Amino acid sequence: MYLTDIVRQFINSKMKKGYRMLINWKLESDVNDYVKKQFENLGLKKLQDYNEESAMSDYLKEALKGAAKTQTKTNFGKPDFHIEKYKQVPILIENKLNLSKLVAQTKDSIKFDDKSISDFAVNGALHYARAVIDSGKYNEAIAVGVAGDNEENVTIKVYYVFGSAPNAYKELSKVTTFDFLENESTFENFYKDAVLSEEEKHQILIDSQATLQGYAKKLNKLMHNHNITAPQRVLYVSGMLLSMQDIVDCEGNKIDDGLIPDDLKGVQSETKRDGKKVVDQIEAFLDEREIDKDKKYLMLASFGEISKDSQRDELTNNDKEVAQLLPQKENSVTKQIFTFIYEYIFKSIDGLGGHIDIMGEMYSEFLKYALGDGKEIGIVLTPPYVTKMMAQILGITSESKVMDLATGSAGFLISAMELMIDHANTSFGKETSRAKDEIKKLKKDNLLGIELNAEMYTLATTNMILRGDGSSRIEKGSAFNRPESLFTDFKANRVLLNPPFSYEENGLPFIAYGLDKMEHGGLGAIIIQDSAGSGKAIKTAQAILKKHTLLASIKMPVDLFVPMAGVQTSIYIFKAHEAHDYDQTVKFIDFRNDGFKRAKRGISEVDNPIQRYQDVIKIFKAGKRAEVSKELWDLDAIFIEDFITDKGNDWNFEQHQIIDIKPTLDDFKKTVADYLAWEVEQLLKSKGEDSSKKA
Repeated sequence: MYLTDIVRQFINSKMKKGYRMLINWKLESDVNDYVKKQFENLGLKKLQDYNEESAMSDYLKEALKGAAKTQTKTNFGKPDFHIEKYKQVPILIENKLNLSKLVAQTKDSIKFDDKSISDFAVNGALHYARAVIDSGKYNEAIAVGVAGDNEENVTIKVYYVFGSAPNAYKELSKVTTFDFLENESTFENFYKDAVLSEEEKHQILIDSQATLQGYAKKLNKLMHNHNITAPQRVLYVSGMLLSMQDIVDCEGNKIDDGLIPDDLKGVQSETKRDGKKVVDQIEAFLDEREIDKDKKYLMLASFGEISKDSQRDELTNNDKEVAQLLPQKENSVTKQIFTFIYEYIFKSIDGLGGHIDIMGEMYSEFLKYALGDGKEIGIVLTPPYVTKMMAQILGITSESKVMDLATGSAGFLISAMELMIDHANTSFGKETSRAKDEIKKLKKDNLLGIELNAEMYTLATTNMILRGDGSSRIEKGSAFNRPESLFTDFKANRVLLNPPFSYEENGLPFIAYGLDKMEHGGLGAIIIQDSAGSGKAIKTAQAILKKHTLLASIKMPVDLFVPMAGVQTSIYIFKAHEAHDYDQTVKFIDFRNDGFKRAKRGISEVDNPIQRYQDVIKIFKAGKRAEVSKELWDLDAIFIEDFITDKGNDWNFEQHQIIDIKPTLDDFKKTVADYLAWEVEQLLKSKGEDSSKKA
């Protein structure tokens, strides 16, 4: 018997027993065939439900322009498979031969260098997903990486991608097959689990703040080393970020690309030097926006600092903070700063927590080194997780008209806008024409900010532009001398405020004025030094209560604004144009333990802060009936419903806290012991003995 016959008999006997021969794949097309087979098993049809490579819609093809995995990136990207049929969320699939080619990653993140994108399935799929979001045509995408050796050794990794930043993705580790693509219902269930939960959003917010603060520290050092003055630093950041934006007209049509580091050449001619290029790009960008001429002039006057000193456009040795980013050993100071901002901040914007006040975080970090304490100028910016909580407490929706009379860097308006956008997408469906129209309208019409400080005004406007432009209604000047028509035309039904600490009566007149300018029944929230509610602002407090209702008072942590300021604050919630009814109770909440610990070096989580910030909203709504963790909260201790008086000095939690003075058994024993000791002492004295000398 020949050897081949023996082998054939062996194979046949194994097959009869249920075994089957595994044939290792030799080509990447074998992996493609496997994927197509999976699609067919699910009932998906080629050209109808899914497509291969370049057989995509013109819309998706346009979104993938420049996403080719070649170094020149002149062509559009071609994922192995793509699906465009579910919820207008593109699904991009990249396949590779061999399990070893599934993903290239470091300890902390997935790699996005050209080689990793080209050679590994997950890296390529994520690259395509980030590209379609970066194009502005999509806000989210699904990336799928597939790699294997044969039918029995295949791994599928699925990711929800929510931004073009390197960290803006979420691995869906429980999804290991293509079953979620079977039909509309299976995809809907998958999508609900895929999108970011409130806990995940809050975690991203906290992580983003820490990341941004880290970048700000390094950037501050870089600019200090290059003798950029403290007041100039934040203008450099905001102006350069604007110059990196693509120039688009009012209809959303792209006119020109934003600047990139390679555009700055170190040329010494007056018209082409780097600082002049940046400022000219900002002017071209603003020319295409619907921004009032006076506003534009004011912004350009501030950003003129970037081109003021021509010496900063001369070639000089790279600072160590950017040396690894620039191949040439010498570059202009302008280019070095620009490159740092481009690589570490601009590229990360859409991966940051949506409520992050980018310019505010930068400003606060620079201020630490410039002045030491923001209180010196009365500017202390509210942390993003607090602005988000306050906006959520007020129940802001896409129909809300939100006003901030002391806008600062626009932290409150950013949080309000994020909630408005979320509500519009939920109401009308993400990426639908109606949702897009609603979002465009609310950005233009539903947000009003007023800021007196010229520098802060510029930062606020920049911030809103970076978030998709809600800048058209940010006013420069004092809230107290704006024309009455501004408020009657706007018709605010929500007010969010952190007034300047240095203003009279701790800033309480701001909320009084804001409530007066609101629609009947509107809601207002102010975070303020709580001495304003305990006697330091009696005149204004009494005036407020004659017209408006105090609904709630939330005691905040004393270290909330550390290291900028160490002050005790409370959040006061009001209802506009309904005089306070002293027969109605006010909700008092003790939120001094918010789960965070703050120090000069940053913020740390010590006791479930993410859960606590979600829970406090529930406590505000439902009081002691709130469904929150008993391990985290003693509702009897931290929640009180009580009456206030018309004196305007009893708005804070501790003023309504009942101290339990009922004596315990130990108290009784101690009292008896003290009495007996006294009796003995008196007896000894009567006998002429000095008890103090007794052992």
